[in-house]
Amino acid sequence: MQHWKLYEIETPDGARSPVVLHSQDGESRVVLIALELEQELRDHEVHEAAFLLVVSGEARIEAGGDALRAVAGDLVRFEPGERHAVSSEGGARLLLTLAPWPGPGHYRGHERSAGATASS
Repeated sequence: MQHWKLYEIETPDGARSPVVLHSQDGESRVVLIALELEQELRDHEVHEAAFLLVVSGEARIEAGGDALRAVAGDLVRFEPGERHAVSSEGGARLLLTLAPWPGPGHYRGHERSAGATASS
C-alpha cells in the first residue's frame, strides 16, 4: 500500500511545480497540481485519458465549448486529445490521473516527484 497526504505536499510555484505522485509505464500517472490565486493551465491536450479531481478550492474547467465550476469532490474526465483549460481565481489543489501511461506520442521531459508513505 502507498499513501500520500495531498495537503502536506509542497508545490512552491503552484502550477509551475506539479508533483508526480505515481508513474508506472503501461499503467497510469498521478500528478498533484496546485493552482495559486488566478493561475491557469491554458488550453492544452494530453495523449492519455485524463481524470481531474478537485481536491480543494474551486476551478473553472473549459472543454469543447462547455465550461463548468468545479469544487472539492468534483471529478472530470477528458478523452485523449480533448483540448481543455483549467483556471482558478481563489486557488485550487487538483489531482490528475493519466491512463494508460504514457499515451502514444507523449513527450517525457523532466519531472519532480514526491515519495509515498509506505504502510503495512
